[in-house]
Amino acid sequence: MASPLFLGIDTGGTYTDAVLYSESEGILASAKALTTRHDLAVGVSEAVETVLARSGVAAARISLVSLSTTLATNALVEGQGGRAALVMIGFSKDDLDRDGLGEALGNDPVLFLPGGHDVHGRETPLDLGMLEERLASLPSEVSAVAVAGYFAVRNPAHELAVRDLIRTRTSLPVTCSHDLSSRLGGPRRALTTLLNARLISMVARLIDATVGYLEQTGIDAPLMVVRGDGALISASEALLRPIETILSGPAASLVGARHLTGLSDAVVSDIGGTTTDVAVLEGGRPRLDTQGATVGRYRTMVEAVAMHTFGLGGDSEVSLEETGLDARMTLGPRRLMPLSLAGHLCPDKVLQALERQLRAPYAGRLDGRFALRTGLPDAMAAGLAAQESALYARIDRDPQPLDIVLTGTSQRATLDRLVSRGLVLIAGFTPSDAMHVLGRQSQWNAEAARLGAELFTRRKTGSGNPIARTPAELAEMVSRRLTRQSAEAILTALLADQEINGVDPARSVAIDRALERTPGFVRFALSLDRPLVALGASAPVHYPAVADMLDVESFVPVHAGVANAVGAVVGQVRKTAVAFVTEPDEGRFSVNGGGEARIVASREEAFTLAREIAVAAARASAFESGAEDLVVESFEQVSMPVIEGHETLVEARFTAIASGRPRIAGI
Repeated sequence: MASPLFLGIDTGGTYTDAVLYSESEGILASAKALTTRHDLAVGVSEAVETVLARSGVAAARISLVSLSTTLATNALVEGQGGRAALVMIGFSKDDLDRDGLGEALGNDPVLFLPGGHDVHGRETPLDLGMLEERLASLPSEVSAVAVAGYFAVRNPAHELAVRDLIRTRTSLPVTCSHDLSSRLGGPRRALTTLLNARLISMVARLIDATVGYLEQTGIDAPLMVVRGDGALISASEALLRPIETILSGPAASLVGARHLTGLSDAVVSDIGGTTTDVAVLEGGRPRLDTQGATVGRYRTMVEAVAMHTFGLGGDSEVSLEETGLDARMTLGPRRLMPLSLAGHLCPDKVLQALERQLRAPYAGRLDGRFALRTGLPDAMAAGLAAQESALYARIDRDPQPLDIVLTGTSQRATLDRLVSRGLVLIAGFTPSDAMHVLGRQSQWNAEAARLGAELFTRRKTGSGNPIARTPAELAEMVSRRLTRQSAEAILTALLADQEINGVDPARSVAIDRALERTPGFVRFALSLDRPLVALGASAPVHYPAVADMLDVESFVPVHAGVANAVGAVVGQVRKTAVAFVTEPDEGRFSVNGGGEARIVASREEAFTLAREIAVAAARASAFESGAEDLVVESFEQVSMPVIEGHETLVEARFTAIASGRPRIAGI
């Protein structure tokens, strides 16, 4: 019998990758295609069809499809996402000041409802009146709703009541906080739920596009999605909880790095178009951040790989800080469309605009910059202010020069708001363009990159000197800056993982002297205690220099550019369930978990019931996610100090983890 064939797909900010994998033969074929944000199915289909053509395999033979993505991660790093309403049950307005919740909420609507529960699951009466008054107007204001209840992890009844009311009266997708985390900490759980709601439409577009393409191609196989901890979940779950796909791509890359290199212990750095993701392999497994993944400015309650994500990649914005005599170059965190790519897509328009700007006697502040729509559905533009709608209407799908699009200085801020909503993309000079100027990359339009670099060289430092004399000199400056910022990102991540505080690699004189090999009476040197594995399409171009700067052995696997897709097809389903026991009154024990809240009379009975609930919930969740051959591990944490001579139960937590291989079509 032929070995089952697995199809791995990774959709990133710039590229969509595909890999065809056989357990007996390994990687049969791989391919890359541009991610087409206006219609994600186009990029998916191009990558998959290329893989099928190269392998000569019939689509019908594929037994499992696994999908990883950096779209959710990139959206949070860049501050993008749909507009969402937050319903807080039993909280006060002061809670918005905790854990960055108010900052993340911004101008999105929030409703405070009376209700909620205490630590033992006992309720304060719920009042839905305010919500009922807003339901008629809510669909025109937002694309999704987040619901967070006070101590909902102990009793989710009020969140469920709010969810059911919203679903009955509207078609808006609703996320409840108890579905995302079992940990206490209401404001951070509310933040996680809000971010989840904002991501729903984005991840739904990807899954819908993938499902539609698979059906059209005749691939009748289960679709799994990589979660942020490297495990697999079903596509239907990912639609409900897209927040769990943050760090999906990076988590898949770690699994792929282990598979491709065979290394058990390594530092893994994955450079993409938008971000650089740094994490550690220990004992063959990714280190997990049990406190919750941090992405961009936000620490969530999503258990994921202990990944540090930096807004640094091949498509990072190249900026100058021109406050001093010598301008300082920085890369990121914002992603731009490279000029070479814009020129590849629309050569006539882009080259003509760049040549026109070069003919001008003086450099303009908007030179070398273009705006274009990302192609998101019209529903994503809900809630735009009048000036935003007016500017958005003037921008189309092809790159347009900013010196023509913007008619006044005030419109710069308006454009930035459209970019933050994910509706508009700016094209400009990036490290990818620098590599085209230097001849180290050649997939797009090198002439557009050269013209953009020439425009950039017209900018001057505070002392009045040009930033660079030639496009090649500028490109080398960008390359060196990417090497340095990459090294600093790796050191920042590793120092944080070891809880070494107070050392900023970007500001430390000692680290600067070590990285630059500065001579002196005292020599500074540093290195890593394990190899550096570099992943990403541009890793072979950038990371030899990064490894040399860090004085560490490095590996760039043969399939480094598609490691995410490789990791997507070699993962397992893994689901966790938690049940709690507390003692609200002497001789009465509250058991909460799996959507249940029960009172029993003895501690032993409560503990036994909690164990059963956790195991049953984990098994059911794993089976629902498409797992088979389940293995269940159980863990217990009991806090029962002796107070005044008596054991007092504060809390007992019972955790069950069910894992297994995904079910395969036809087997």
